[in-house]
Amino acid sequence: MNVAAQIRRTHTAAQRITKALAYRARSGQIAADVEAGSLIRTGDILDRLGASDLKDGYQSWYGKHVKKAHIAANGAEPVRCWVQHRTSGKWIHVHVYNPFDIALYIGLATYKRTAHLAQPAFYQAAYARCA
Repeated sequence: MNVAAQIRRTHTAAQRITKALAYRARSGQIAADVEAGSLIRTGDILDRLGASDLKDGYQSWYGKHVKKAHIAANGAEPVRCWVQHRTSGKWIHVHVYNPFDIALYIGLATYKRTAHLAQPAFYQAAYARCA
């Protein structure tokens, strides 16, 4: 097979992949780490603490507080990953963190809607579920 035909076949195949596969390929190993649990989203930590009933807008603000704390602690932005939104199903870019990243808990303490979750008992429960 000549090179032109091979390129044409590759383009045809690339146009026919599903949206989920395309976004999964863009995230690569990061998406695999999120699925394995070695990286988590801010929504995952809220689920582990029993606060998954927060509205999406409030969860988003919690994520902004966590990002700010992460940048202050590490001097760099956290890793990003493509995921499907939990309610709308749209593909969105979210930050992912190590489950033991202190920024997750600083974000809990600094955001007023999650400050009540910043208690040692909640930390222990989150660590137990991560391990």
